[in-house]
Amino acid sequence: MELSFENKVVVVTGAAGGFGSATARAFAEAGAHVVVSDINTAGARQLAATLPSAIALTTDVTDEDAVRDLVTDAEAQFGGIDVMVNNAGVPHRAAPLVDLDVDTVDRQLAVNVRSVFLGCKYAVPALRRRGGGVIVNVASIAGKRPRPGLSVYNATKGAVITLTRGLAGEVGPDVRVNAVNPVISETGFVKSFSGADRLPDDLRTTWVAGIPMGRTATAEDVAHSIRFLASDQAGFLTGVCLDVDGGRSIH
Repeated sequence: MELSFENKVVVVTGAAGGFGSATARAFAEAGAHVVVSDINTAGARQLAATLPSAIALTTDVTDEDAVRDLVTDAEAQFGGIDVMVNNAGVPHRAAPLVDLDVDTVDRQLAVNVRSVFLGCKYAVPALRRRGGGVIVNVASIAGKRPRPGLSVYNATKGAVITLTRGLAGEVGPDVRVNAVNPVISETGFVKSFSGADRLPDDLRTTWVAGIPMGRTATAEDVAHSIRFLASDQAGFLTGVCLDVDGGRSIH
């Protein structure tokens, strides 16, 4: 089954990172014009230069004006947008909740929840100007199956799941809103929560033990799921929060 995005315009936030860059490539491979959005200007430009039809835009997804400008600039460049992927997000360093400071919590809420709200707020009118479209938010299986030490991160991803389902009920039938719930992937996420460049072997063993597929997620696992949810083949799916977790949520 071929998923074609010929002549479609796709905006991906956090596109210089692991899930984001794989998602941008996946849509580009399917023929889309891709807006590569990231606060990391150099990374966004480097990725965009490798894609057939793409632009790089520097965006602080916590800033309302920046997100509004992202959508406006995408429309100006390509004539509209058809898919908005709200991917940008960060974990906090693993720690008991009582040891987290308020600044860390505020950053979690800003990057993981406020950004998705803003992306949706400005994408919905733009998608409707195009005649309809799709939003895909990147949540986490942690929003459904939280692990100790990441309580606030877990909560932010739970908020994304609920926001996705609530918004889907508001904006159908012309705009569909879905989410993916990935299990841990060995991307930049690992360094953010553990401080290590790679997942320590003992921690990998512990975490993978609860995943029936016997491995962590790859960025491509997540990207392909996002692309499917945005495709015409998923045209009757809205409010779906797809567990891309190798079966972790079963137990």
